[in-house]
Amino acid sequence: MFGAGSAAWAMVVVLALLAMRPGRALTPRAGTQLIVGGGVVLPTVLLAALLVYGTLASDRVTGRGEDAAHVVRVTARQWHWEFEYLDRDGIARAASVDRLALPLGEMVEFHIESIDVIHSFWIPRLGGKVDAIPGRTNLLRLRADRAVPMRGQCAEFCGLEHARMAFRVDVLDARAYRAWLRENAVAADGGAAR
Repeated sequence: MFGAGSAAWAMVVVLALLAMRPGRALTPRAGTQLIVGGGVVLPTVLLAALLVYGTLASDRVTGRGEDAAHVVRVTARQWHWEFEYLDRDGIARAASVDRLALPLGEMVEFHIESIDVIHSFWIPRLGGKVDAIPGRTNLLRLRADRAVPMRGQCAEFCGLEHARMAFRVDVLDARAYRAWLRENAVAADGGAAR
């Protein structure tokens, strides 16, 4: 997209320089062709190409059409994040607060909701930012392909303690992720097992 945008900018600059040459007067027909070509045809072609590219890239990045290997329910509240790691039946099997564990290289689907005000779930290194809105569950899919330190943040001003709404993201290999889930297991009564 940057390349296409740069090419469009360069073409506009070249056309502007050509139009500003001294002693160059356009005939009415040439002016009309320039307006139609540069103002209708060029933007239409460029925007159509960018739409196709963006749609294909979005499918690849968001994992649409791919089954999510893991589901995490994210609950935002003033002023922390709660994470529940769901099994295939939608029952929480592990939980954490302000610490998110992700399996390396596997697609994770997040079910994002808020208890009180609008928050925004964002992990800058992974992209994707989705609002957490009271009474609504929004979905986001992300995959961490590198085990590097990450930080998540609320990206929507949500009150006086907004700056404290950060969370740690740990990307773990399959064995470490399973061990982490066992260590943070939820007891049958809904409380954390420890």
